Amino acid sequence: MISVKNLQKYFGKNHVLKNINYEIKNGEKIVIIGPSGSGKSTFLRCLNLLEVPTSGQIWFDGVEITDPKSDVNKIRQKMNMVFQHFNLYANHTVLSNITLAPIKLKKISKEQAEEEAMNLLKRVGLQDKSNAYPSQLSGGQKQRIAIVRSLAMNPEVILFDEPTSALDPEMVGEVLGVMEELSEMGLTMICVTHEMGFANKIADKVIFMDDGCIVEENEPNEIFSNPQSERLQSFLSKIL
Repeated sequence: MISVKNLQKYFGKNHVLKNINYEIKNGEKIVIIGPSGSGKSTFLRCLNLLEVPTSGQIWFDGVEITDPKSDVNKIRQKMNMVFQHFNLYANHTVLSNITLAPIKLKKISKEQAEEEAMNLLKRVGLQDKSNAYPSQLSGGQKQRIAIVRSLAMNPEVILFDEPTSALDPEMVGEVLGVMEELSEMGLTMICVTHEMGFANKIADKVIFMDDGCIVEENEPNEIFSNPQSERLQSFLSKIL
């Protein structure tokens, strides 16, 4: 589904991603772990071109999306992103936050968009917040709304960029619970996270990144119980 070939990213002289090659299959749950500054979020943001790679190719559904002629907006409709800091529109209600993109980009009726939004809100237990504004919500509620907003576009892939790192500890569980439910729906999910228990539970594959490179990749039980590289052994010894 997604093929990354010789991906490089520089910020000025800072070489952030170093010759990344990776294949992601349809329906796979990929979790990316690693220390701060290892290139995890930059890699994720390159996948839907929020960061433009310096060189290399990214293919999605058989189309080279790094080709300058590719339609970036169409790509992002199929590959949605959930951010660390929610990115909800403060002056829109919850319902409006969710329905804005489907109405404007997918050209569906307001009635249909609102019906689908309410069904999604029920799934995450927030149907009673449809007329609330983001300022009236807890951090966990905001992140669940952000996930619903992505789902409302019926994407093929959802990218999660450290979705729990801005939350109070007691709110982390409610967001991870929603993400665990999503993992059973057949969506392709790629998630940067520091939640190792979550990674172990839902991932098909775990990628360990360090210094702009994929150092190790394996099934979760192998990554966490039998790490091969000294760098991953050192990393896990400090966080587990």
